[in-house]
Amino acid sequence: MANLLYLVHRMPYPPDKGDKVRSYHLLKHLAARHRVFVGTFIDDPEDVAHLEALRAMCADLQVITLNPRRARLASLGALLGGRALTLDYYDDRRLHRWVRETIAKQSINAALVFSSSMVQYLKAWPSLPALVDLVDVDSAKWTQYAGEHRWPISWLYRREGERLLAYEREAVDKAAKSFLVTDKEVALFEQLAPEHRGRVQALSNGVDADYFSPDPLRASPYRADELPLVFTGAMDYWPNVDGITWFAREALPALRQRWPSLRLHIVGRNPVASVRALASDAVSISGTVPDVRPYLQYAAVVVAPLRLARGLQNKVLEAMAMARPVVAAQACVDALSARAGQDLMAAIHADDYVRQVDALLRDAPGATAMALAGRQRVIDDYGWASQLAGLDKHLAQAFGRAPANGTSSLSAQTA
Repeated sequence: MANLLYLVHRMPYPPDKGDKVRSYHLLKHLAARHRVFVGTFIDDPEDVAHLEALRAMCADLQVITLNPRRARLASLGALLGGRALTLDYYDDRRLHRWVRETIAKQSINAALVFSSSMVQYLKAWPSLPALVDLVDVDSAKWTQYAGEHRWPISWLYRREGERLLAYEREAVDKAAKSFLVTDKEVALFEQLAPEHRGRVQALSNGVDADYFSPDPLRASPYRADELPLVFTGAMDYWPNVDGITWFAREALPALRQRWPSLRLHIVGRNPVASVRALASDAVSISGTVPDVRPYLQYAAVVVAPLRLARGLQNKVLEAMAMARPVVAAQACVDALSARAGQDLMAAIHADDYVRQVDALLRDAPGATAMALAGRQRVIDDYGWASQLAGLDKHLAQAFGRAPANGTSSLSAQTA
């Protein structure tokens, strides 16, 4: 058992949204094997109720309350300094102090950093072995966002993509090993940073197929006279907002013409104004729900029409695990080992979604067969234990290179 520092940009509990599902399962895996010292931020007041559950998993826990509005204002200073805004957004002197004291007092053997924005907390300890989970190539997301906005926002997003890519390259250069969620993300990063070819590997997401499984005793949340079409996800996350508002505008009307009882259920926390504005007889906005599983289990079809997100999506894996037919964006399907047309359906344009959803609704036996094949695919390929087993080898190598006190020098401790 080693002493491991785990730095996460968002409190890794409860596991109720994409990045928190991954960071939670990483913590659960690590805590079963090591003493884990967790430094993180909390950006949702509802998560305060879960602090003690998280604390029970850690040797020590430091949680900094992040005020998103204040953090955004503070990050504007990065414009003058030529830095990525994301770094200043997550730069907090209290967390720097806790990291400094923890490394000095706890004989930390190595660090695991979740997201590039947290690498800055290890700058003073270059000889402390660190594994960096970039998750996605965030810089590419900002560049992609730029294409969806007008100037000056497009300029700001493009600048953020450029600055963040420079920082991602620096983070990978200094890390003992770095990870991205899929082979396609690895290929993208190597295309953007060819000097780091071979330094980053895929560490896939998983899903708890025992938890996400159909239960005949679970009650349906839907009316008996409706045909529920379901989308799940955090509804203050821009790719989710963009995807579902586009779908509601471009695909849902045609589907409703064919299936008048069809109703789109948008299930997820913190719906922004543009999402709330969709509410109608055709669209239901749930907000936060205590358990997403009933909404998935009784969905006629689950859709994931993400236009601005790549990589492996937890929402897709969870729907497949619940044995529901899924129609997802082609880019999301490409990130899976699943077979398009057999385990789930892929779509790009609005007409594709209309055609695929309509076909599944018309062929109930075929939809059921696909749903069962999708669940089996998740069981076979996406268990968390199998996905994270490869992490242990790299941690062992990192522990073997760790300095005796986890620091490079006294001057580094006090930097």
